[in-house]
Amino acid sequence: MVDWFDRAQELEQRQRDQAIQAQLRQPRPVGPSLTHCQDCDNEIPPARQALGGMTRCVPCQAGHEKRKRT
Repeated sequence: MVDWFDRAQELEQRQRDQAIQAQLRQPRPVGPSLTHCQDCDNEIPPARQALGGMTRCVPCQAGHEKRKRT
């Protein structure tokens, strides 16, 4: 017998899976990374640069993504 709690868990899992798939469909940055952030001109850490295609430091990228959501 399926109760409301089981249905809520299934719905939550389905929404989580959809959010993950939507994120995976987003284009990944490619090419060489910048050495300094395009917004604040602070240095981009070497570990972040190694990911490729990075143009912003973490705080600036977080702010950029937050502005895109609203």
